[in-house]
Amino acid sequence: MKQQFDYIIVGAGSAGCVLADRLTESGEYSVLLLEAGGSDKSIFIQMPTALSYPMNTPKYAWQFETVPERGLNGRQLHCPRGKVLGGSSSINGMVYVRGHACDFDEWENQGAKGWSYADCLPYFKRAESWSGGGDQYRGHDGPVATCNGNDMQLNPLYAAFIRAGVDAGYPETKDYNGYQQEGFGPMHMTVDRGVRASTANAYLKRALKRPNLTLIKNVVARKILLDGKRATGIEFEHNGTIQTVHAHREIISSAGSVGSVQLLQCSGIGPGDVLKAAGVELRHELPGVGENLQDHLEVYFQYQCKQPITLNSKLGLISKGLIGTQWILTHRGLGATNHFESCAFIRSRPGLKWPNIQYHFLPAAMRYDGQAAFSGHGFQVHVGPNKPESRGKITITSSDPHIKPAIEFNYLSTEQDQQDWRDCIHLTREILSQPALDAYRGDEIQPGAGINSDEEIDQWVRENVESAYHPSCSCKMGSSEDPMAVVDSQCRVMGIEQLRIVDSSIFPTITNGNLNAPTIMVAERAADFILGNTQLPRSDAPVWIAEDWQTQQRTSQPRRSSVPDTEMSR
Repeated sequence: MKQQFDYIIVGAGSAGCVLADRLTESGEYSVLLLEAGGSDKSIFIQMPTALSYPMNTPKYAWQFETVPERGLNGRQLHCPRGKVLGGSSSINGMVYVRGHACDFDEWENQGAKGWSYADCLPYFKRAESWSGGGDQYRGHDGPVATCNGNDMQLNPLYAAFIRAGVDAGYPETKDYNGYQQEGFGPMHMTVDRGVRASTANAYLKRALKRPNLTLIKNVVARKILLDGKRATGIEFEHNGTIQTVHAHREIISSAGSVGSVQLLQCSGIGPGDVLKAAGVELRHELPGVGENLQDHLEVYFQYQCKQPITLNSKLGLISKGLIGTQWILTHRGLGATNHFESCAFIRSRPGLKWPNIQYHFLPAAMRYDGQAAFSGHGFQVHVGPNKPESRGKITITSSDPHIKPAIEFNYLSTEQDQQDWRDCIHLTREILSQPALDAYRGDEIQPGAGINSDEEIDQWVRENVESAYHPSCSCKMGSSEDPMAVVDSQCRVMGIEQLRIVDSSIFPTITNGNLNAPTIMVAERAADFILGNTQLPRSDAPVWIAEDWQTQQRTSQPRRSSVPDTEMSR
């Protein structure tokens, strides 16, 4: 292998695959892509319905865990990260959510100059091929295929959930990735004609046909090589030997919100006290590396279903075999969907300009390990607040890159985060009690009818909440005046030449939704920065904001609710 490349990218994940494609597109530059994992050629990755398997498989995902979380009664939460071509886009739930327009305006307000929604929307469009065709919000010829799944035709519960939201006084939205995020509507997924549309499938496959891209799998990136304050190469381990490669132009870390922190800290870039405790020589003091860590939490809110129409009847081996066989032969049916085909985004209280609670609806009642929650039929929503105040950190504990870093999200550490969960439980119970679901709704499985007071809700949440697997913001983008900023507005690491970070770690704040779509957008935009291309023209597309957001929690009064304790939600 040659020892010199124009660009070296660490991590073939949601961002790294995009960069590998865009930086090799002209044929002008040589690019080396280093990936810790191996091939993504597995039915469990490519078949959408099998999404729970790669996430829990050490071959395909780093099986990180948090430290005991004080706000969760000392529980340690699972934090899987992709370790395979495509990274977390090959192990995620394939839910396509860009985030609310105000999320990106918030980025700019926090110091990420030039990252407003108007700047970002053109790059969302460039990345996407929307099944409904392009318009001022949606892309029509990008690499990543997005769709409505089966348009909610597989189960009547999908549409019933949307009607329940309207019954409860919330708006309906036809496209939450377009003009109006707030409301109830169909959910979008990264599925291409029945197959997972990972960045490995969408970007890397075509890039690998070019002679100027070199891919090395199953490597451990040990550290970034520095010449003073300039990044010159990467030291990595492959097949038991330690090797070094050098870059003429730049090193780009796309190792993810955990991996990029670990790589920088192992290279001597980060908070001095953390590096000293880990036995790493300090090469560049950058206190924000590993700080500002954010995540989404969620619970499964479950009801029994009075009609035998849910996926609980499809969880046996014979049913799974039939579903898998149909998918192998046709790429259709229950195997071709992630089963999240309707959703919602709502505000939990007056005074919020944009939504802070997200719902994924699932026509099944399941446990976190994918098994049935009980013996009958049921349905559930995955729900949780999306804009937490709590901030955590990631720190290495050793100079050995094989040793997993310590991850502490500091979940539920503020009173507002705790109150958001109380509101979330009350509002969810109210929504699921609406007339549209009367024909289907049986007894509440969990939390259970006995969980009502603030103290009962707090305790149940602490014992049952799980990560939505959206760690981010651990190398935040910001201005030079921000002492905790790690990269500038062009993703360049502060104080180090020829080094960038391009992945979800650079988000200043977590977006209102799943992270794959904004991570791809960031990589598309960063590719233009790296190549010196002119940025795409800013968009002037309008955005829907509730007129009475300062005084009202929802757009109208509920039609009827059987839940008495809803006065707080007016």
